[in-house]
Amino acid sequence: MNNRFKPKFNIKKGDTVVVIAGDDKDLTKPRKVLEVIVDKGRVVVEGVNIMTKHTKPSAQNTKGGIIKKEASVNISNVMLWDAKEKAATKVKRTRENGKLVRVSKKSGEVIK
Repeated sequence: MNNRFKPKFNIKKGDTVVVIAGDDKDLTKPRKVLEVIVDKGRVVVEGVNIMTKHTKPSAQNTKGGIIKKEASVNISNVMLWDAKEKAATKVKRTRENGKLVRVSKKSGEVIK
């Protein structure tokens, strides 16, 4: 993606999110974001979109075999989790002391 029109996402690595679409949809189970792939608009979420990968034996993995690993999902399929309201929430950005912070629209609390 072009750096000039780089998108700004409200989800960062380490945030707690809920999956709102797809096979792993669960609006009551918060999960942790492991990685955000900005140029593709995707996120890797803990325990979501598990894929199996068949590996050959190598120096690090002498047995080889089947490895289960999380694959990325589209960032539009996850929503930030509000711990106070215990629900998914939208995010707005506001300035506090000259710094841009993320604020939950449901509870009005600052997201760390």
